[in-house]
Amino acid sequence: MVDRPQENHVRDFRHHPRDWRGFLYVYPVLSRRSRGLSIGINLNPDTACNFDCVYCQVDRASEPRVREVRPDVLREELDLLLTETISGRLFAEPEFAKTSEHLRRLNDIAFSGDGEPTTCPAFAECVQLAADLKKQHCRDDVKLILITDACYLTKPAVIEGLSIMDRSNGVIWAKLDAGTEDYYRTVNRPNHPLAHVLDNILHAARVRPIVIQSLFMRIDDAPPSQSELVAYADRLNALVAAGAKLASVQLYTVARPPAESNVTPLRDDELDALAQLVRDRTALPTEVYPG
Repeated sequence: MVDRPQENHVRDFRHHPRDWRGFLYVYPVLSRRSRGLSIGINLNPDTACNFDCVYCQVDRASEPRVREVRPDVLREELDLLLTETISGRLFAEPEFAKTSEHLRRLNDIAFSGDGEPTTCPAFAECVQLAADLKKQHCRDDVKLILITDACYLTKPAVIEGLSIMDRSNGVIWAKLDAGTEDYYRTVNRPNHPLAHVLDNILHAARVRPIVIQSLFMRIDDAPPSQSELVAYADRLNALVAAGAKLASVQLYTVARPPAESNVTPLRDDELDALAQLVRDRTALPTEVYPG
């Protein structure tokens, strides 16, 4: 049986604006995968990214307001938004006033945004300040989440940041959108081969359990081939066999307008069938997030 989160308020999750009350780096969103409120930290305000995914929802045409991350400003913004969220005042704001009661919970602080967070020179410093602030607010239960394309998890500065996360209720959500090199290059348009991504996932997942997050879609109205999906599941098995601790797999599809017009969501039944294939071939816990 496919594990599908029990909520039908997809409309609550359609809008993920990065701009909150003029803040430069921090923003609140309702997250399907967090099943509640997530405070996002955008460490790539310049919108630069090492991937150019066909399904990306980031506006790269507009001129960014800032290009560098100032940790002092980030700390001030995060402190204020944590205060507003924990007090409940955030849910009096027009954007969140109609939030379903069961979603009015702070689940995590997520390093996500408009690019790859681990490319930020101040990555470890920003992880530390987020860990310090949630401790100051007496919210050790709040997770620190890194949403990453997994290309730089072996860099010393990134390893330092990951070790801080390990001590602070942290979890890595690592992207893996393909099973073959050809499909990977079609979908992610990356700057590193698939083997590099898999090596980085393995390196990180030998140290702590990580979550695999994978987006599948239709391209020119065609879903991924069965052979591609089998190859994807086989990649997961190979990681586990090599010593990777994979906590779960998140399978989702396009939910907001993508970069390329020929990209559209998978149908719910297609996504469910993919999840069943993954479960049957890998026995890994699998969750589905439809479009």
